[in-house]
Amino acid sequence: MNTAATTQHDQHDTDLSHLLRSDGFQTWRREVTAIGGCAAPIHLSGSSRIYDRATGTVLTEREGDILAPCGNRRASVCPACSDRYASDAYHLLRSGMAGGKGVPDTAAAHPRLFVTLTAPSFGAVHSRRVTARGLVVPCRCGDKHHRDDPRVGTALDPTTHDYTGAVLWQAHAGKLWNRFAIRLRRILAQMLGVKVREFRDHARLSYAKVAEYQRRGLVHFHAVVRLDGPDGPTTTPPAGITVEALNAAMREAARDVSLVVDRPDGTPLLLAWGTQVDIRPITSTTAAALENDDGEITDTALAAYIAKYATKGTGKSEATDRPIRDIAHLRHLDITGHHRRLIETAWELGGREEYEELNLRRWAHMLGFRGHFLTKSRAYSTTFGAIRGDRRSYRLGETLAALDTPTEPGAVLVVNDWAVVQIGHRNDAEREIALSIAERRREQRRTRSTEHGRTS
Repeated sequence: MNTAATTQHDQHDTDLSHLLRSDGFQTWRREVTAIGGCAAPIHLSGSSRIYDRATGTVLTEREGDILAPCGNRRASVCPACSDRYASDAYHLLRSGMAGGKGVPDTAAAHPRLFVTLTAPSFGAVHSRRVTARGLVVPCRCGDKHHRDDPRVGTALDPTTHDYTGAVLWQAHAGKLWNRFAIRLRRILAQMLGVKVREFRDHARLSYAKVAEYQRRGLVHFHAVVRLDGPDGPTTTPPAGITVEALNAAMREAARDVSLVVDRPDGTPLLLAWGTQVDIRPITSTTAAALENDDGEITDTALAAYIAKYATKGTGKSEATDRPIRDIAHLRHLDITGHHRRLIETAWELGGREEYEELNLRRWAHMLGFRGHFLTKSRAYSTTFGAIRGDRRSYRLGETLAALDTPTEPGAVLVVNDWAVVQIGHRNDAEREIALSIAERRREQRRTRSTEHGRTS
């Protein structure tokens, strides 16, 4: 161990010892536990008061310093807040498939499909394929890559790989999805024999999608697509469009849509979906398995499966989940040469006037992808805001129930006056303990889930 590393290790031990021995450790630990073991808490100073609306009397108040969770969705940044985001995403996704949170149970009988749309090829990459018997198929390079081989997904020949095309596709992936949704509505209108502008009078297309990075550094979209009646999930979809018809329409839309952008040298670049389009029917069940014997996707497991991807970043290192302010810092990132080239290309294109509106330097750390990781149409299901509002209301109800004179939430006014003092833990020792608290809570949830599975 070098001198710098030894000094850092000694400082960590000193910080940990001081923290554990400090008079305020138990109070600090309770506060960190209350926010789930957040790895980068927001330190706030100020006050919060709850007033009786009728009399203006202060029912309860709190002043001083508190901790609030950072709310980051990425597991690589904050496991605790990432778990909370995944839980909210699960309820948002599942309610759109099975009902609940404002969506009627009858929506589960509407045509529903799970689709995966991928990026096209921009050059051959190292791959790992396995036969039905579990045998690893040799890659084009001649090697049989193991699961964690860092070469998997990277360019076989970086000198001929189209990094410019890959970044430009990535930057326009969200726009390509929008065109897919528009084209799908047009095809469905044709199936119903109505004009496109009249489609909303007969049916509504609802969806929720999540972007996931493939190992080659490009996103693909997982989406739940549901066909409703004209007023959303509360109305019956037209009988003329079955699950099979919706499947055919989605495949046609995926083949049809594209857009053209200019390369730096002015030559046109056609952007479209890859040839791998996977579409599966969704069945209603509480089974834990993602897929049943008929190849159908189960809604309960599917919601958990998709929500998991909403908390992931590029999947290559924690550093690439943070914006890059200076391209010179790229040399300090522990990433593959392939992903380094994608970041460099995004940075270079971001400095060109013709790509200014893409804001690629801001999104270079995300390899050029500029979209939200989880998006949904308005009528698909509830919202993150509503789910978080329910959580706040529940906690307020607990606070009011503990008063000497229990009060209903609707009869009070909450006034918060907090200012940010600091973000993050003071040292690695605090962060280490916070992460251990988050991991223990996660293990407790796993245990409860396992026990529930055994008794249900």
